[in-house]
Amino acid sequence: MPPPKKSLLKPTLFAASLALLALYAFFTTTSLFPSDPINPYPPSDRPPKPKIYVYDLPRRFTHGVIDSYLSARGSISGASASAAKYPGHQHSAEWWLFADLNRSDGRGDSPVEVVRDPESADLFYVPFFSSLSLVAMQEELIEWLEGQEYWRRNGGRDHVFIAQDPNALYKVVDRVKNAVLLVSDFGRLRPGQASLVKDVILPYSHRINPFKGPVGVEKRESLLFFMGNRYRKEVQMLIVVSVLQGGKIRDTLFQILEDEEDVVVKHGAQSRESRRMATQGMHSSKYCLHPAGDTPSACRLFDAIVSLCIPVIVSDYIELPFEDVVDYRKVAIFVDTVNAVKPGYLTSLLRKISDESILQYQQELKAVRRYFEYEDPNGTVNEIWRQVSSKLPLIKLMINREKRLVQRDLPDSDCSCICSYHNRTLSAKLQ
Repeated sequence: MPPPKKSLLKPTLFAASLALLALYAFFTTTSLFPSDPINPYPPSDRPPKPKIYVYDLPRRFTHGVIDSYLSARGSISGASASAAKYPGHQHSAEWWLFADLNRSDGRGDSPVEVVRDPESADLFYVPFFSSLSLVAMQEELIEWLEGQEYWRRNGGRDHVFIAQDPNALYKVVDRVKNAVLLVSDFGRLRPGQASLVKDVILPYSHRINPFKGPVGVEKRESLLFFMGNRYRKEVQMLIVVSVLQGGKIRDTLFQILEDEEDVVVKHGAQSRESRRMATQGMHSSKYCLHPAGDTPSACRLFDAIVSLCIPVIVSDYIELPFEDVVDYRKVAIFVDTVNAVKPGYLTSLLRKISDESILQYQQELKAVRRYFEYEDPNGTVNEIWRQVSSKLPLIKLMINREKRLVQRDLPDSDCSCICSYHNRTLSAKLQ
């Protein structure tokens, strides 16, 4: 019997395949999922909602992770662990999605339909609190999941994971890279692990109170505001930044801005008092500086958006959420790092912008702010599910295409083994 033919899916063709799939996804999702996620079609013309099955994970992977996280910080005792609540922090998207999928008040306004029968599901959500978990627990979860029938069936390609913390699933990401990953950016992920074609960029949860007043410049006395760590953590970045790596960008910006008139830059770590000061500063400033942090994105960008403080983004490799519905050129100012660290460049640029333009930026920020508010019933959570839903045609294409290629590559006498052969090779084919 001749050996199985080699697959034509060589690594050199992978980039071309992604490009074709991206075009397919664009044209397909443009027609299936219009840019306005709130009732874009009359009821009779709306496409069916994707059906999503939520794994009933062992408790140690959900609330047990919360218990362990809080216990390690002395926040709860063993007696009160069963009543522990998810801690409020910038990675709480995983809690918002978990709570939304377990709502008891109906899901008429949601872009996805939760089903109890996995056989009827289009997508499978893994409700693991990865941002609170330790590496050992992440490895244990993947071992559990790899033993599940519906994971093995398509190599996880129709599964959805949230990994918002840069270190969430970091050690096991190669074992879940076929899945749809919900991440805040690609700062610590290699191109073979994640891409805009199959994955979804999430906003961080804002940590300060939204600004409730009207647009205007009169009460925004400061030109530019920044509060955060002056130096970045020493981490090995997977993206090579050509200039001023690590904390040098922030340090340089501090040096050139701290003596500027009407500019407020403060060093400060996360704390209740810091959030109070940041709220006051963002609500009283025209612009808020967003330099790259430990990763290209950070929660202060979304703090600025809900504060109607125009973000000034100095982060060359940033990826932003929901760019099919949010034109960030209308709500933020982008400055490359080479120019941003030139003395006087930033403040000169900002001072030239007219009050009329500032008001226009603020109006645009106010119009899109709901996309960055997890608590809004028509806000972030619904938009995340719309984004996930838009991946479904591509997921089905990849699954069906892979099955066809597997069948083609098998000798005729081995056709009866297609299913088992497929399960063994699915994860290795498109890498």
